[in-house]
Amino acid sequence: MTRRAPRWLLISGVLVAALAVLPAVYLGVRAAEADASAWGLLFRERTWGLLWRTLGLAAAVTVLAAAVSLPLAWLTTRSDLPGRRLWTVLLCVPLAVPTFVSGYVLLAAFGIGGVLEEVLTRWGLPVPPVYGFPGALVALTVSTYPYFFLALRAGLLAQDPAWLEGARSLGMSPTRAFWKVTAPLLRPAFVSGALLVGLYVLSDFGAVALVQYDAFSRAIYVQYEGAYDRAYAALLGLALVAVTVVVLVLEVRLRGRAGYHRSSKGAARASAPVTLGRWRVPALLFCGAVVLAGVVLPVGVLLYWGARGLAQDEASLMQPALGSLLASVLGAVASVLGALPLAFLAVRYPSRLTLAMERVSYVGYALPPIVLALSLVFLGVQALPFLYGTLVMLVLAYVVRFLPQAVGTVRSALLQLNPHLAEAAASLGEAPAGVFRRVTAPLLRPGLLAGAALVFLTAMKELPATLLLAPIGYETLATRVWGATAEGRFAEAALPALVLMAVSALGVGLLVAQEGDAPRG
Repeated sequence: MTRRAPRWLLISGVLVAALAVLPAVYLGVRAAEADASAWGLLFRERTWGLLWRTLGLAAAVTVLAAAVSLPLAWLTTRSDLPGRRLWTVLLCVPLAVPTFVSGYVLLAAFGIGGVLEEVLTRWGLPVPPVYGFPGALVALTVSTYPYFFLALRAGLLAQDPAWLEGARSLGMSPTRAFWKVTAPLLRPAFVSGALLVGLYVLSDFGAVALVQYDAFSRAIYVQYEGAYDRAYAALLGLALVAVTVVVLVLEVRLRGRAGYHRSSKGAARASAPVTLGRWRVPALLFCGAVVLAGVVLPVGVLLYWGARGLAQDEASLMQPALGSLLASVLGAVASVLGALPLAFLAVRYPSRLTLAMERVSYVGYALPPIVLALSLVFLGVQALPFLYGTLVMLVLAYVVRFLPQAVGTVRSALLQLNPHLAEAAASLGEAPAGVFRRVTAPLLRPGLLAGAALVFLTAMKELPATLLLAPIGYETLATRVWGATAEGRFAEAALPALVLMAVSALGVGLLVAQEGDAPRG
């Protein structure tokens, strides 16, 4: 029999769940209030153009990321490529580069006045296009291919080599065996990687804004910032949410029952690495080219402009660094505090209501960041004017956006905690608050810290919500990079971008460190 949750805990959970779902509800209300002219704007030719440009970019980035990631995943799992573990780490480093930093790197390298643009022009060589679709394609592919790479790597490591060996024993060539056996078994990994990359591109704002590519997210920001038609901006936000939902539904249909089972003998044994032979040098060059584009070029460009920024005595980083630190810490603490009642209700008092409340917490994470920020802007102006333009509103945005990260880690930690320990303390006369303070909280501390750290790292890179909701004059590292780059002040943007990359690299290091079954090179 399910125990009844304490009233105070249930009320806390309802309030947090209501906060998480409020932006989506408010967008619906705002759309319902839109007049016929706003709806007419939504269905005009420009909106359809935005749709096709956004979907085209998402499709192109997904295909290119898959084309780059598949050979990289195979080389680092199935071949005798020298230094496979080192290559794996280097190929994951672009995860630490926010998309707006990737856009900045392109502009600072090949844009007007860029360091490599000057060199190529002096030598009479063509300068790669960095504005519009080409720039968005390159910036987003470099930033997102590691999601595909990690998904395909995991799929290859999980496959039992007996399947491939059986195909080879039937006379299939290595290439035919790969496409007939290995590739179909990678279908779940392909679908997972495509979903991650596709949704990332649909929700991206920083890269498309910097390279001036007209996608949904940039159009929404322009409509709001220019105060042209905010009802139309809300409808565009709903349209972007609808596109996201369609992508999720397609993912479920494509995934189907894709998957496979290992043989009954248990865990798959490690496969013998394929000898590259004369292909070793091309394989190393390919890996090196990807690392050059995703790691060496960004770091080199940032260091170059960073050195120039120091020489020119550019503005101090103290203010944006403290702004990022304060907002991210407050967002991390608030997210963990909000996650506690939802996790406790779902784990200790499971019911349809409590499980639904936990699921509702993921609504904000499913909304594209620009749509979430826009909905909170409307909410602040119409319903909470005393909070609009304050740091509280920005922290609320971080909570709604990153609450699922905190809920996931707290819930996992709580599932590993024996409930009888708290019951024993209560049976000895300890009050509920004392039980939590003296027994539960110390045991949950690792999960709480992990959730807070994850939210902190992702909040440091958040751009759309910070741009739209931060108080006037409030700067963070992300907004400093975006603002300076948008005005062509590359030297001023370099140092905050380097700091952001360093902080983000901490999260990537934790991710790679957890991959215990990576092959050793």
